[in-house]
This record gives sequence, structure tokens and C-alpha cells, in this order.
Amino acid sequence: MLKVLNKVGLLRNLHNASRGNLFSVEIPKATKDDGKRIEELIGELQIEGKIKLRECVQREYSVYLNGILKYASE
Repeated sequence: MLKVLNKVGLLRNLHNASRGNLFSVEIPKATKDDGKRIEELIGELQIEGKIKLRECVQREYSVYLNGILKYASE
């Protein structure tokens, strides 16, 4: 089971699941609160401009995410 406790861990999982700048990953969850937490973290990453989410599907035991990683030089 993947542990996603913070934005850095989630972003690392998305980078590992990406091909080029597209990602598609299914993150296991133990409780409904885990799913809500993952959605909150995804929202923060979108606001920061690090990702663009195409799809977020809450399933019974996982959360499916599909989107684009944004690369920008600072």
C-alpha cells in the first residue's frame, strides 16, 4: 500500500507513475478520509501549478488519478 501523507509524497508517486508528462495512477486507500485527504492534496498541487488533473475517481478501495505534470523552470 502506498502511503500518501503529504504533497511531496503524492507528487513523487505521480512522477513515478508518469510517462513523459502524463500520469495515471491508482492509489490504495484504507478509509473514506484517506480519499478526501488525497483530493485535498491534489487540489493544493493544482493551485500551485504543479499538475493539471483530468480525472479523479473515488473507488471503493482506491482513488484513480489521471492528468498532466507541469514542468516549469523557476
